[in-house]
Parts: sequence; C-alpha cells; structure tokens
Amino acid sequence: MKYFVVFLFSLCSTVLFAQETEEISITGTVVDEFTLLPIANANVINLNNIKGSITKQNGKFEISAKTNDTLYVSFIGYQSIKVRVSADWIKNKEDFKIKIVERSNALDELIIHRYQLTGILEVDHKLLTINENRRYNISGLPYGYEANDGSKLASSILGSFSNPADALQNAFSRRGKEINKLKKIKEDDNVRNSLATKYDRETAVALLGLSIKEIQEILQRCEYSKTFIETATDLQIIDAIKGCYEDYRFVEKKK
Repeated sequence: MKYFVVFLFSLCSTVLFAQETEEISITGTVVDEFTLLPIANANVINLNNIKGSITKQNGKFEISAKTNDTLYVSFIGYQSIKVRVSADWIKNKEDFKIKIVERSNALDELIIHRYQLTGILEVDHKLLTINENRRYNISGLPYGYEANDGSKLASSILGSFSNPADALQNAFSRRGKEINKLKKIKEDDNVRNSLATKYDRETAVALLGLSIKEIQEILQRCEYSKTFIETATDLQIIDAIKGCYEDYRFVEKKK
C-alpha cells in the first residue's frame, strides 16, 4: 500500500509538471476595460515562444502557450499590457478576459511616409531633402551598412565592427534567449505583421528585453543613420539588429 501511494503521488506530480511545461492552445478575449466591448484586430504575442495572434470581431484570440508564459497585448490607441498565463488558465482551458485601457488623448495611427509630396513641382522640390546616408555592401555579407558620412569606405565599416561587437556583447551576453527570439520572429506572420505597423518601439522592447536606449546604441554602432533609427518600423529595427549580429558573428569567425 505504501509503494502504491508513492507511485500515485509520483504519477500526479508528473502529470502536473507536464501540464505546466507542455504548450497547448489557449483562448482569450480582449475587451475595453470600461465599456467591456470586444476589441477586434488587437495583437497578442507570446513573448516566450514568439507566436502571435490577432483578435477577431468578437475580441477572441487563440494562441499557443504554457504556464508562466507572458502574453503581450497591444492595440492602437490603447495602453499595451503584459499578461502572465496562469496554471488555472492552462488547466481549465477557459476563455480568459483581458481588459486594456484606452490611452489619454489617444491619436489615430500615424503612417510615416518618406516624402509627403503635394504634386506641385515648386513646392515638392523644397520638401525633398537630400539623404546623405549611404549603404555599403561588404563582400561575403548579405547585408549592407548605412553610414552618415558618404566618404566612408567599406574598409572603415569593417574596422567599426569593434564597436558593435562591444555593444552586442554587452546587450546579448546574458540574453541568449533574446538571440533565439530574433531568429523566431521571421517564422510567425502575425508577429511580423504586428511589428511592421509599429513605430513606437514598445513591441520591439518587449520582444528583445532591451531598452530603447540600448536599441539605439546598437544600431548607431552598426552604422545605421539617425534617420533610419527614428523612422523605421519595429520590424525593420529588429531585422537590422539581427542582420548586424549575424554579420558580426561572420566577421568574428573569419578572424
């Protein structure tokens, strides 16, 4: 009898552990905190497995997750929030309601265009600013590098790898999981589509675990221009960091 009790306890523990570590499909509903009305087309991203989902017209979403995963919920005009996936949510598979708050004095989505032309030649030629930023291609590398000074040569770009090396090492030496996230982002269309519409860096910060300042410093040391850093989408920012890191690794192997 004693051995049976021990066996039963071990079996229960194994089942509970499996429930906590195994990913399953969970559902939820995103609503306005005050009106409780469902919010359609909100973005839901699991920051642990880099899977994304978009809410339907009734505010419902479905996403793969396990216990203690963190979901990042965002929608234009609303305050983005992080929600921890509880054991009860996994166990009961219930439709969890997530309430988000509308931002004060929320602005409509702003799409930044490179040039907003009027069609009038006399006016448009004044609006067109000459972009002094140049991109350089380095033989053997799949990416180009952007430099503010047009006189820089590819050799100087190669020499500057000591700078991004320091920045990238400092940023990612204790963040191995974030490196894997950079690779996974390309694998989920919902995540990429969400990032492609964001300019505020909130989603990029949530995904990478880096501050806005750290992101800016990495891109600066990777020879990206101020214009790119300020106007690129979150998707372009993350792709740039990923490209720079991969190129840094390539150059390091060649040393």
